Amino acid sequence: MSDTDPCDACGEQVTDALARTVRITVDRSEVDSQRLCPNCFAGWIERYRTEMASERTGDEGSGIIVD
Repeated sequence: MSDTDPCDACGEQVTDALARTVRITVDRSEVDSQRLCPNCFAGWIERYRTEMASERTGDEGSGIIVD
């Protein structure tokens, strides 16, 4: 990667200092990795919060760990 690679979501060039990488792992194996610009990262976080809130059943021991 160079100092300005594209965002995996929108394709805009983003510098390493501003980029965020989202890695999804299952049983310690990486299943997805995305390099995101600040706006796409904010959108990803909001979608994650919305989806997790709608699936919550009140059980705090759901087994989902966010690092």
